[in-house]
Order: sequence, then structure tokens, then C-alpha cells
Amino acid sequence: MGSADDITEEKPQQLPSTAGAEHQSHGADLEIGDKNVKNEASSPESTDPPPQRWNQSRMHIFRTLVACFGLFIMGMNDAAYGPLIPYLESFYGISYTTVSLVFLSPIVGYGASALSNPRIHLRFGQLGIAILAPSSRLVAYIIISQHPPYPLLVIAYICAGFGNGLEDAAWNAWIGAMSCANEILGCLHGFYGLGGVLSPIAATSMIAKAGLQWYTFYYLMIGAAFLEVILAIAAFWTEDAKKYREQNARMNTDNQGGRTREALRNKIVWICAVFLLIYVGIEVALGGWTVTYMIRIRHAPPFPAGMTSTGFWLGITVGRVVLGFITPWIGEKFAILIYLSLSAGFHMIFWLVPNFPVSALGVSFEGFFLGPMFPAAVVAATRLLPKHLHVGGIGFAAALGAAGACVLPFAVGAIAQAKGVQVLMPIVLAMLVMDAAVWALLPGLKKEKS
Repeated sequence: MGSADDITEEKPQQLPSTAGAEHQSHGADLEIGDKNVKNEASSPESTDPPPQRWNQSRMHIFRTLVACFGLFIMGMNDAAYGPLIPYLESFYGISYTTVSLVFLSPIVGYGASALSNPRIHLRFGQLGIAILAPSSRLVAYIIISQHPPYPLLVIAYICAGFGNGLEDAAWNAWIGAMSCANEILGCLHGFYGLGGVLSPIAATSMIAKAGLQWYTFYYLMIGAAFLEVILAIAAFWTEDAKKYREQNARMNTDNQGGRTREALRNKIVWICAVFLLIYVGIEVALGGWTVTYMIRIRHAPPFPAGMTSTGFWLGITVGRVVLGFITPWIGEKFAILIYLSLSAGFHMIFWLVPNFPVSALGVSFEGFFLGPMFPAAVVAATRLLPKHLHVGGIGFAAALGAAGACVLPFAVGAIAQAKGVQVLMPIVLAMLVMDAAVWALLPGLKKEKS
């Protein structure tokens, strides 16, 4: 496992030469905060060029929009679980615990992506990610659309998790090192949230209103993934391994280990990884089980219950875009502690007020304050880590975040099998408190006013 990224960096592997497009793979833009915040692994005298801007050329704009489209599909993928769970249960005749495997299975794909991401970058550059990530999702959606036996369905979600993991690390590390990173990452993750908003609407309308089978939703996902394959290859065609290696050379040449292993020895990586483990678990557990909670506990009709999932993801989307402009003025560390406190307050309203409209409003505002946390954590990581560790470090953190997205919703489903879906509420509240405690361990960051 340790050899996944142990590639001799002194002899770059030459791929078919692809001409220059100024903005390289993740690493091209990974020169953000090294001069603002010093980390023990970084060189005290950095001569990195100034951070790139998302709009410094038409090709940069195109690539940024393609990355946003990838996150949009990822949001559609993740938000579809909640509306589909009741129909998966009835279609396959399975229990809470068994259906929760759709949450647990992508962790395998994310784990594989974390190990292979640095190696893919070193051998193929950003172009490798642009080909492999959307292609993996396309294959997964084709399999799911054929409503295969449940074990094969779980394997397909693993394949989708691999594609999501590649893009999650790659585009976050790249954009997180740009100028105005909080604002641009807020927009990037806003597209993730937008996918999360539209996905429950589409799935609920197709199934509850039009009377279609649950798997017809994945016909839409096939079209979106196929389009992304074409756009991503066109956008990143010139971003090869040679360019990535040149712009992401190690600052500490005494360290001859693999980049992933070097990242795993950095405490900043572990703090951010555990934070995202808990945070993403909260996000996906709420997005996945809120519909079931509203139906079983608040006794809401299926369609209004499905719309509460839309409200939650809409809150996340708006929060990421709006609060992304506020976070750098407060500072990432303090801002996230404020957002966690407000999220806990609205979660208490969602839980303790036994009224469907109030609960729907509470979970929407909870989503609003949860929204900017992932982008802010990525920005903090890029500012505290040397740039050659951005892909490996953020890739590992994203993979551990995916573990939270899988394990916590699965745990809720397993406990709900015995105790009822109402266990979602105290579990999420406890995880919000734990997340605040983990984030408090992060070193202080200077405010970045851009």
C-alpha cells in the first residue's frame, strides 16, 4: 500500500507530449498559503510564484467550470440516497441494515482513490483524473440503471465512490491553492450542493409523481457522466505528468518516501482528515435519513418529506456560496467553530419541535451553516501544507471523509433497525460536538482578506 505513490521523481515518465496550457494539474495551482503559514514540513524560504486565478485565461475558466460540473454530479450522486432508500427497501425486500450498505460501499472506492491519486498525478497529470474519474462513475451508473441483484448494486456504488474520490481530492487541491480560494471553493462546493438540491427533486418527481421505477433516475446520471467525460478530457488534455512534476517538485529533497506516506506523517493532514470524517458523516446522514425521519416520525406524506431533503441541500448550497465570502474575513478556524455552534442550535430545533414545517425549516438552516465547512477545511489544509503534499494530504482527508459518509449513515441505519430512525437526532448532535473539539486542535491561521 505504501508503494502506491513511490515513483522515482528524478526521472519523470514521459507521456505523449501535450502542449502547454498554462494551468497545470492540481499542483499547478498549489502554491497558495506556503508564504502565509509556515508548516514544519515546508521550506522557510519559499520562492513559489503567486497563486493562479480561476479567470486568468479562458482555458482556466473552462477547467474551473468543468470541475464545478464534476462536483455537481457528485452532489446528485450523494443526495439521491435519501429519496431512493424507501424504494430500494421495497424493491429488493431488504431491511434498514442491508439497505445501508449503499452508504458503506463507496468507502472502498474512496480508499482506493486515496492510495492511487498521487500515483495517477505523477504518471498522467490532471489528464489522468479527467479520464478515470468520470469514466468510473459512468460505468457505475450504467450498472445501477439495469437494477442488478443487490450485491452487484453495492459493487457499482464502490465504482462510483472511486470516481468521486479521485475528483474530490484533485479538484479541491487544485482550486484550494488559487487566489481567493475560500470564495472559489465555496462556488465549487455550491455546485455540489446544487446537485444535491436537484437530485431529490428529480428522483422524487420521477418516482412519487410520474410512477417510474427508482432506477430510471440513473438514466439522467448516465447522460451527465457521459457529458463530463467529453468535457473533462477537452479541458485537461494538455495537463500531463511532465507539467505536474515540474510545478509540484518536493521542497524537502531529503525525504525519499512516497508522497502519501509523507503526508500521513503530518499532523495537519490527520486533524483535517478526522474533522472531515465526522463532518461528511453528519452531512450525508442528515441528507440520507431525513426523508425517512419525516415520514416515520413527523408522519409527513412522501412528496413533502422528499422535499425536506431538497431544503437541506439547498441550505448547504446557499451557505457555501454566501458564507464562502465571509469565512476569510473571520479566519477559517474561528469561522468553523461559529458555524458548528449555529448548526447545533438549528439541529436542536429540528429535533425537539414536533412540527413538520418547523422541522423542515430547522434542517434547512442546519444545512446552511454546515455548508462552508468542507471548503474552509480544504483551504486551511492548503495553507498549512507544502504544495507537493496537497494532492496526497487532501486525498487522504477526503477518503477519510468518505469513510464518515459511509460509516455514520450505515451506523444510523443499523441502530434504527433496532431502536427506530429517531436515533438520528442524538447521534448527529454528538458528532457536531466532537467535530468542534477536533477542529479546535488546528493551529491558528491568519485572516486572508482578498
